[in-house]
Amino acid sequence: MAKEKYTVSALKYRPNSWDTIIGQQNIATTLKQAIDSDQLAQAYLFCGPRGVGKTSTARLFAKAINLKHDPKLTDFTYNIYELDAASNNQVDDIRNLNDQVRIPPQKGLYKVYIIDEVHMLSQSAFNAFLKTLEEPPPHAIFILATTEKHKIIPTILSRCQVYDFHRISISDTVLHLESIAKKEGVKVESEALHVIAEKADGALRDALSCFDLMVNFTSGNITYSEVVKNLNILDYDYYFKFTDFIKENLIHDSLLLFSEIIAKGFDGRLFLNGLASHLRNLMVSKDDRTIKILDHTKETIDKFMIQAKDFENEFITDLLTLVNEADSLYKTSQNQRLHVEILIMKLCSKGVQKKKSKFLDAPIVSPSQNEKTDVEPVLKDNSSIGNEIPVVNIPETKKTTYEIPKSEIIRPKTSLSIKKRSAAASITGIRKKINEDLNAETKDSEIKVAEKTEFTQNKLEEKWLEFAEIKKKEGKIGLFTTLNKQKPKLNKDFSITFIIDSEVQKMEFQTQNQFLLDFLRLELKNGQIKLNLEITKSDSPKLTQLTSRERFFQMADKNPDLHTFKEKFDLDIEF
Repeated sequence: MAKEKYTVSALKYRPNSWDTIIGQQNIATTLKQAIDSDQLAQAYLFCGPRGVGKTSTARLFAKAINLKHDPKLTDFTYNIYELDAASNNQVDDIRNLNDQVRIPPQKGLYKVYIIDEVHMLSQSAFNAFLKTLEEPPPHAIFILATTEKHKIIPTILSRCQVYDFHRISISDTVLHLESIAKKEGVKVESEALHVIAEKADGALRDALSCFDLMVNFTSGNITYSEVVKNLNILDYDYYFKFTDFIKENLIHDSLLLFSEIIAKGFDGRLFLNGLASHLRNLMVSKDDRTIKILDHTKETIDKFMIQAKDFENEFITDLLTLVNEADSLYKTSQNQRLHVEILIMKLCSKGVQKKKSKFLDAPIVSPSQNEKTDVEPVLKDNSSIGNEIPVVNIPETKKTTYEIPKSEIIRPKTSLSIKKRSAAASITGIRKKINEDLNAETKDSEIKVAEKTEFTQNKLEEKWLEFAEIKKKEGKIGLFTTLNKQKPKLNKDFSITFIIDSEVQKMEFQTQNQFLLDFLRLELKNGQIKLNLEITKSDSPKLTQLTSRERFFQMADKNPDLHTFKEKFDLDIEF
């Protein structure tokens, strides 16, 4: 006896009745009622992702239309026509179809035309098909199927009844795989089927293909560990371990775990997506009302619920935000492994930051003024005793108990009043203070260079720009701009004249005056170099032409309280 030919599960268990359609019961019910009530449209459009039953439902619908009027009809060869629009997408193919539509069926009442992947038709083919689709013969019904509804032109959509097929849920996929496993005599673990269903991403045909693959790989005994190994999926246990490391702030253990994941061939993007899903599941597990949306086995859901108790909602949200930001920047990162490792360090440090913030946010209280202990030693007058040691009578200390809430920090009260105007608040006082500091610094740290080497204007400009680049690297962009705005002028007595725009700019420049002189004297080997700053005699510049620091000083000259405000709140002036 010849051995039966092997058939893949996607074909062997293809739906052959309305009851065998998986996950699209609402559409199946609607189509059956349309047949029963004889309210058939001239055209239908089945759209949805791959592997969700569009073509199978179209074939069942086409057969059921004729079976109602002739239950004994078994040969549908002359009643159902399938056209693959991916390979027959030209206008001539549609013209041939239009010619065939005019011929009535030899058996039954209807001829049903199933056009698969209809979005592949060319624009001219769509136009040739419009008239026939709008006013077909009474015996013709069209069923169009597509995975890309947005590519169908509006004039076609308006002539069809549209049915949207949704992705098959994980629970429906698992139930279908379990029924097939029983029929085939295959041993399976429920968790393994959940992994296959998740990998299929709502496509039942993909799930059946993975099922066949695992049957061959495991010799008919599908286990969770074998499925994870073969389908290149990260085990749930990795994410549970990693989340525990985050809770304990174990940076180095987390990095070692990630290194192990990389060594097994998984890329960082897969790890980020899996971690985001795990954190999402933790958030869902924190409320009994949302647990039902978890598509996992009861054992896995219990693990999520136990681990979720260790995290607050706000903390999980912060972790998800960091992972989402890292995922969005992963593709553009130059060093993707380092990118993920930096994220791991941030995640593990988040718990420490949370503890610090709780400590710092604790309310500040001061002891009550009424609760004081009067401990004052009383010295008796023992002058008559001579050189004997005086006796000090110390009364018993009154014990006072302070009831202080836990997590509160006791600090002495401080006055928050701000003095209106200090001596150094005016711009004149600030300028005087800067000059005094510079003079003192010059006396203490002036570099003594014995040489008196001559140098040229070009050499001076070269070293001048070199100093400007140094300040740019230090982040002093404002000073860098000032140094490059004008060229220094060399005088005969080795003095240098440099022109600046405003008094405010001069004040900013003087903070680096001595460093510039020391640099030039060393580089040019001339200890006689001096620097003279001159302000242009033009009108004061507009506020919009000044740097942020210059604008601040100009406003502070009119309102000295700005300096007090800046110092009190430790503000930085960005420029």
